[in-house]
Amino acid sequence: MSIRVYVPSDTTAASVGADRVAREILQEAKSLGVEVELVRNGSRGMFWLEPLVEVQTVQGRVAYGPVKPSDVPSLFASGFLQGGTHRLALGLTEEILYLKQQERLTFARVGVIDPLSLEDYAAHGGWAGLRNAIDLAPTEIVAAVKGSGLRGRGGAAFPTGIKWQTVLDTAADQKYIVCNADEGDSGTFADRMLMEGDPYCLIEGMIIAGLAVGATMGYIYLRSEYPRCWTTLNEAIRRCAAAGWLGENVAGSGRAFHMEVRLGAGSYICGEETALLESLEGKRGEVRAKPPLPAHVGLFGKPTVVNNVITLASVPLILERGAAFYHEYGQGRSRGTLTLQLSGNIQRPGLIEKAFGLTLRELLYDYGGGSASGRPLRAVQAGGPLGAYVPAHDFDLPLDYEAFMQRGAMIGHGGIVAFDDTVDMREMARFAMEFCAEESCGKCTPCRIGSVRGVEVIDRIQQGQDRDANIVLLESLCDTMQHGSLCAMGGMTPFPVLSALKHFPEDFER
Repeated sequence: MSIRVYVPSDTTAASVGADRVAREILQEAKSLGVEVELVRNGSRGMFWLEPLVEVQTVQGRVAYGPVKPSDVPSLFASGFLQGGTHRLALGLTEEILYLKQQERLTFARVGVIDPLSLEDYAAHGGWAGLRNAIDLAPTEIVAAVKGSGLRGRGGAAFPTGIKWQTVLDTAADQKYIVCNADEGDSGTFADRMLMEGDPYCLIEGMIIAGLAVGATMGYIYLRSEYPRCWTTLNEAIRRCAAAGWLGENVAGSGRAFHMEVRLGAGSYICGEETALLESLEGKRGEVRAKPPLPAHVGLFGKPTVVNNVITLASVPLILERGAAFYHEYGQGRSRGTLTLQLSGNIQRPGLIEKAFGLTLRELLYDYGGGSASGRPLRAVQAGGPLGAYVPAHDFDLPLDYEAFMQRGAMIGHGGIVAFDDTVDMREMARFAMEFCAEESCGKCTPCRIGSVRGVEVIDRIQQGQDRDANIVLLESLCDTMQHGSLCAMGGMTPFPVLSALKHFPEDFER
C-alpha cells in the first residue's frame, strides 16, 4: 500500500525548490523500493517553512520543513514516511500554532487537497454551496450574500450583495461574471494561492454568481505573471465542463454557465475594474468614466458583476452554511474573515486568515514574529503600493475597514508589508509617485502629470531646495490628485505620501 506524501506545487514553494524536492522524493522511494503516492498540493501559507513536506500517517498529516533536495535521503533514513523524528520535523501539521490559531473559511481546503482532483474537492465540502443555490431563486441567493455581510475583498470594500442585486435588477439579453484576478498590489498573493491550491472553489463561486444574477458567461482576468495559475485554471475548467459542472446544463439544473480564462497584459491599472473591462474587450487598458457603472453597462456594454478572487471564493461557504454562519465572524460592518498576506521585513511571512478585529500588533508579532532583521518595526504599508503607511504607535489598530478608514488608511486586498527602523520614508513617498507615473493609464491630467511633478518636488526636498515651500507644494499637489483624478490610481497615490509626511516628518528634514 502506497503512502501519501504532499509537496506543494505553489509558486512560492516552487521558487525555493519544491519541484526538485518532489523529484528527489520519487527517486529515493524508487531506489528503496518504497511505494509513495506523491500529491502536489497548494501551500499552507507558512512561507518560511517552504518547501513544506507532509506525510499522511495514522495520527494525521505530519509536516517537515523547510526541506532541501539534499535532506531527502536523511528523511527516508529517519522513517519520515511513518512520521519519524528528524531535525526538520514539525509535528502534526494542524497543531502548528501559526495554522491552529487561524480561522480558515475561504482557505479551508488550500494545502489540504489535490487542487485538480474533483473527488478531493467534493470530499472536503465542494459543490455543497452550488447544490443549495440551484434550489433557490436568484433573489434568495442574493439575499444570502447580502445577509452574510460579505464585502469586496479589494480596495473599495463595496457590499457584494448590493452589487449583485443591481445586476439582477438590470434587464438585458446577456450578463457576465468577471473575476478580477489581476493581483498586482505589492505584498499580495492570496488570489494566486487560492487559484493554485483550490481552483474549483473560485469556479463554484462564479457559477453561483451567475445563477444569482442571470449571467451565463464568466471570465477570469488573470495577471500575466501567474503561469501556474493559467495552467491550473484552464485544466480545472476543462475537468468541470467534462463532469457537467459547467456548460449548458450546470449540475442538471437546466441552466447554463460557461467560463474562460483571459490573460492580462501586465498593467497595474488593469486591476481597476473599468480598465480591466477595456482590456478584456481587446482595447487599451484605460479607465472608463463612471457612471455608468459596470453593473449597468459593463463588459461589451452588458450588465456585469466584477469581483475579485477572494470575494467570489467566499460565496460557496455562505451558500453551504448560511448567511448567519458567515456573519458571526468579524465585527461592526466588517463581517467574515480576512485573508492577510504578511511580507517585507518580517521573520515569518505568509498567509493568515482570521476574523476581522485582529490587531496589527498581533499580526506582526504573534504571527509574523517581528522583524527579520531583529530591529524594531517602524511602519507597515497596508493595501498595496497606494496604501497609507501605518506607524508603530498605531499597531493596536484593529483590522477593520472602518477603523482603518478613520485613520486615513485602508486594508485593501489584505497585503501588509513591514519595515524596520532603517527605512527612509521620504524615499518610500517618492516611490509612490514614481510608481504612479510608471503605471498611470494617462487618461486624466492629475494622475498623469501630477505623479511626475510629485517625483520632482520630492527630489527638490531631498536636495534641500526651499524645503518648507516644497512640502507645502507637495501637499497641495496631493490634494489635487486625490480629488481630481478619474480613478483610484491617481486618487490614492497621495495616501502613502501624506501618511509619510504626517507620521515621519523628520525624514523630510534631513
